Amino acid sequence: MVGKLLVRGMLAGIAAGLLTFGFARVVGEPQVDQAISFEAAADAAKGEPPEPELVSRHTQAGLGLLTGVVTYGAAFGGLFSLVFAYAYGRVGSLSVRALSAWLALGAFISLVIVPNIKYPANPPSVGDPETIGMRTGLFFLMIAISLVAMVFSLKVRRRAALRLGAWNGSIVAAVVFVVIIAAVQLSMPVINEVPAAFPAVLLWKFRTAAIGMQVIMWSTIGLLFGGVVERSGLMGRAVGKVAGRTA
Repeated sequence: MVGKLLVRGMLAGIAAGLLTFGFARVVGEPQVDQAISFEAAADAAKGEPPEPELVSRHTQAGLGLLTGVVTYGAAFGGLFSLVFAYAYGRVGSLSVRALSAWLALGAFISLVIVPNIKYPANPPSVGDPETIGMRTGLFFLMIAISLVAMVFSLKVRRRAALRLGAWNGSIVAAVVFVVIIAAVQLSMPVINEVPAAFPAVLLWKFRTAAIGMQVIMWSTIGLLFGGVVERSGLMGRAVGKVAGRTA
């Protein structure tokens, strides 16, 4: 069963990657082009020669972007299916579609929203190349902390729901998650390498496009995977086999 779920998850991820690629080409790439033009103009004003282009811009915005986004979707779609397989039947009586949607929402919050609040995406011309290692490390550290906080909050919800009810338990868990994340983000170092002359509107559009790509990715994975698995009846047959063995 897990193997079949894995295949469905990867296929859902590939479909999500294709949709995300379309959005990135139409909405995201124009912002990248403007950011590169800004960097080139700034270098020219300083009298610096343009940096050599190892990979053409056409390839980056076409085949390179498609390959990266689809690979990302397939990988996370597969991981999503494994988490779904573990969670199904362990988190209450949620249906297949409901559980898939909630898992996708949780992944979007912990993997995208939380780290991007502290360390938002920047265009190619923003950031010191010498600090890229530190910035990348802090970003992934924020993701790891977010995932741990999410799992801990879900455990808090389970215990709180037994005493206070499902609704109040969910509120308590949400408050615990927000408090943990707020405390961690306030304690982590601040990185602001955006040049003063960089257009604020361009920065906003770029970051909005980056979030939009993740919205499409995770909403497609959550909704498509849940729909495909529910229609296949795979989880119902699995539950039936377990019930038959325990009878």
